[in-house]
Amino acid sequence: MRTAPDHPPHARTAGLTRRIPLNFFGMPFGLTGLATCWSTAAGYGLVPAAVGEALAALAGLVWLVLVTAYLRCAVAIRGALRRDLGDRLLSPFAALVPLTPMLLCATALRPHAAMPARVAVDVLVAAVVLLGGWLTGDWIYGPLRVDQVHPGYLLPTVAGGLIAGAAAAMVGQPRLGYVLAGLGGVCWLALGSIVLARLLTRPLPPVALLPTLAIEMAPPAVASLAWFALAGDRLGPVAEALGGYTLLMVLAQLRLVPCYLRLRFTPGFWAFAFSSAAVATIGLHWLHDAAPPGGRWGAYAVLVVISVFIGGLAARTTRAFVGGQLLPPVTALFPDPNLSDREPAHV
Repeated sequence: MRTAPDHPPHARTAGLTRRIPLNFFGMPFGLTGLATCWSTAAGYGLVPAAVGEALAALAGLVWLVLVTAYLRCAVAIRGALRRDLGDRLLSPFAALVPLTPMLLCATALRPHAAMPARVAVDVLVAAVVLLGGWLTGDWIYGPLRVDQVHPGYLLPTVAGGLIAGAAAAMVGQPRLGYVLAGLGGVCWLALGSIVLARLLTRPLPPVALLPTLAIEMAPPAVASLAWFALAGDRLGPVAEALGGYTLLMVLAQLRLVPCYLRLRFTPGFWAFAFSSAAVATIGLHWLHDAAPPGGRWGAYAVLVVISVFIGGLAARTTRAFVGGQLLPPVTALFPDPNLSDREPAHV
């Protein structure tokens, strides 16, 4: 891993004592997932649309605050952005920066301003694809060791492509949506196999990255969302096959619960949020389309569980922020050169 100067330039860091790691953008991303879940329920006539819109506004506000704070640090500390994009552990989370507003525009802005939403989605799709291409090239150029790979590596191209495909379809561009979903799907087959093989055959990721194991639920769930957006909100062979794999990944998480319960809370726990919200949203689609007895009450139960879960994450994050325990020091941008690539001080 690249090393940094022994001491950051104090002239450039004056007034800055904390930084925003890239994985903090999992917070607005998770809130966006919850907003999408509520918006889906509103589309089925289960809840008022205002709830999803309020959650989307909150997600947008949190995203804006984090982007502003991150850029302030990036401007104040020369090389901070380059260092983050070159970090083998945290660079994949950079994809969350354009993914969050892209999904917000497709789900929350589109019903009120279709053309601005379409333009914004197109711009953000370009950003997602360019960033995914850059990071993929950087990983190829390497060197990248297999033990540095974790499920967060699925975010830039797999989740990026599939969510972009869904967003494009939502704003009325199905052809572009299929192209992007194809990008995400092929990357899922390739990169997903590498990530899963690494998890099966190598030691677990560093403790701070263990919450990223929840991201394994995301690819089949967002692939399902993309398929519903592109092919119509109805069950069929493709949706059912994706649903089966989603179920497997959700059940696999149950075995990991004891591991998760031993962890100290960090902002990395927001890796659970979007993945869980995507699964919940797929659950709403299935309950609506399959129409089982009691399906309406099942949908309400899904909404309650996912809302309480993500609300708990938000409450715990707020408590850590108020207690001054949320943000790592700015000097964490200049890691101890004796620290190995698999032992991040702040994640």
